[in-house]
Amino acid sequence: MSRPARAQVDAGALRHNLQQVRLRAPRARIMAVVKADGYGHGLAWVARTLSDNVDAFGVASVEEGIQLRAAGITHPVCLLEGFFSADELPLLAKHKLAPAIHEEGQLKALAHASPSLKLSVWLKIDTGMHRLGFAPASVPDALKRLRGFSAVAEIRLMSHFARGDIPSDPESKSQIDCFLACTAGLDLESSLANSSGILVWPQSHLDWVRPGIMLYGASPLTQLSAAELDLKPVMTLQTTLIAVHPRRKGDAIGYGGDWRCPEDMPVGVAAIGYGDGYPRHATSGTQVLVNGHRVPLIGRVSMDMITLDLRMQPQAKVGDPVVLWGQGLPIEDVAKNAGTIAYELMCHVTERVPRVAVNQQKNSQD
Repeated sequence: MSRPARAQVDAGALRHNLQQVRLRAPRARIMAVVKADGYGHGLAWVARTLSDNVDAFGVASVEEGIQLRAAGITHPVCLLEGFFSADELPLLAKHKLAPAIHEEGQLKALAHASPSLKLSVWLKIDTGMHRLGFAPASVPDALKRLRGFSAVAEIRLMSHFARGDIPSDPESKSQIDCFLACTAGLDLESSLANSSGILVWPQSHLDWVRPGIMLYGASPLTQLSAAELDLKPVMTLQTTLIAVHPRRKGDAIGYGGDWRCPEDMPVGVAAIGYGDGYPRHATSGTQVLVNGHRVPLIGRVSMDMITLDLRMQPQAKVGDPVVLWGQGLPIEDVAKNAGTIAYELMCHVTERVPRVAVNQQKNSQD
């Protein structure tokens, strides 16, 4: 029997979350963001599950784009970080990958590129993120140059929210206004809304929306939970108890002996650790589910194991199921106790944890 740590990925939940995008942005086309191995869920699996109901995919690199093509995906694919050297341009053309164009060096590479490439590109505008993109004042010149390059066949426009996770922050409205001013009268397709824009800023939906974290069932907003947004967790990270021991008052648990039993109590050991992607910095008191009931983590997270306070589940035994996050336990709760965000937890689940797909068959409620 293999080690019990598993990441169950739910196709029904993924399709449900996509439907929430459709409900909120009914007139926009959808570019599903599947970078970082589909936020840790499996790039090919996510893309194939969504392929009938989205219009394009977004990834971070040529390699990820080629993986999509190898998986049989024929949709348009946007490289959200663009290309990194001119050597990649023939690959972009061969695999029909559309790069974001966000800096001067890329323009120079395209100026000298073969006319036979006929690339689609996304010109990225820096409306306030101050990470990638051309400043608004530079956009007319950049666009003029792109239009003059024989290697470029099609141009679209994009930008990205900097503080979309805080709906009350006025910066998002300023970014929308800036983007609309930059794109006014250009008659080019445009995209601004990520998950937070889809949920909070309908005026940002424009021609294309780019859902990422909401597809996977986590909230992109600081003040609203996934459940409040009618999003369902796609990944449930789970394992089992592999040991249960009666411990005495004062016993030190795990590396460093940081946590000591306050009384005689049962302590469980679950087969999951930072080697699987469970966060090492999760503090004692972080909740997990044992037999569907919450119990706290105690002691330090090890590479392959965690220890659990079973006083609320005194009948728990070896082989009983343990859920680390997902169905019944929001990933945001775990992230908060580990001093991180749901995005990172999803992306850090390691290769040694098998992804097990469920609910692949569509039903009338998807």
